[in-house]
Amino acid sequence: MTATRIISENGLLRALPMAAAIDALRAALRSGTDPESDPPRTIVPVEHGQLLLMPAHRNRYAGVKIATVAPDNPAAGLPRVQGQYLLFDAPTLAPLALLDGIALTTVRTAAVSALAADMLAAPDARHLVVFGTGPQAHRHLEALRVVRPLTRVTVVGRTPANVGRFVEAARRDTGLDVGPGDPSAVATADLVACCTTARTPLFDGTLLMPHATVMAVGSHERGSREVDSATVRGCTVVVESRSAAVREAGDLIPDLDSGHLDRESLVPLADLATGAATADPARPRLFKSVGMAWEDLAVAGAAYEAAEEEHSAPPAHGG
Repeated sequence: MTATRIISENGLLRALPMAAAIDALRAALRSGTDPESDPPRTIVPVEHGQLLLMPAHRNRYAGVKIATVAPDNPAAGLPRVQGQYLLFDAPTLAPLALLDGIALTTVRTAAVSALAADMLAAPDARHLVVFGTGPQAHRHLEALRVVRPLTRVTVVGRTPANVGRFVEAARRDTGLDVGPGDPSAVATADLVACCTTARTPLFDGTLLMPHATVMAVGSHERGSREVDSATVRGCTVVVESRSAAVREAGDLIPDLDSGHLDRESLVPLADLATGAATADPARPRLFKSVGMAWEDLAVAGAAYEAAEEEHSAPPAHGG
């Protein structure tokens, strides 16, 4: 029996660069993955938060992510979200790998945003406005640099000290023009990445330029909103799956419920990837992500294969 491979955060990041994660998601959609067939996320309320269960199966692999959300943890210096991902061989259902679930989630969330941006954003998009200063904000900067020639980054956050640390690290790591800003910065943004736990909208959607692309990824909860109705109603809205969006996309649900947004007008990401749909270039674009199990599986499978190849490669010998 083959031993289950343990893939840590560092191991995942080493084995699967961001460009490879984006390619894995693109390949999954182009090869026939149907996000509408994903099982709904199971959310179990517990005393101090939530347990989340996300299973998926396709071709070579099956897998399941078990994650926890503990809102009070940051005040105690602990992660708000924690978890693990177990990858199985599909034909035998034998366990293949145990991956750091939070590293996997952070990478796949940013990668799917970058995939959407690559199909929606202006080719010369250079100014990115990032809301948030946590791991997702960092990964989104990394991922969006893969697909667009960014030169300027504006960081908007609630805590000046956190914004300052983000700006300093981003300047050092990227060499880009990175600085703090406020929500009005979206008026000159080519790309807007919303990576927060906000319950109310972060900016005024009427400020968006016609070519702007917004990515809202902060929540899968019905009561949370990072973008306002002006953004939702003024944009072409792209989602991972219509059924998941109707169930979980708090940014969209108020306008869906009021009839100002039609379910059938939501553009599935898979339709963009396969060329079955395109976005109107005359109006802004909004990609609302809730995070789905097919994404975890695609990235986990690619990371496992890369780690296996890395492990089996012959050692380099000096001359």
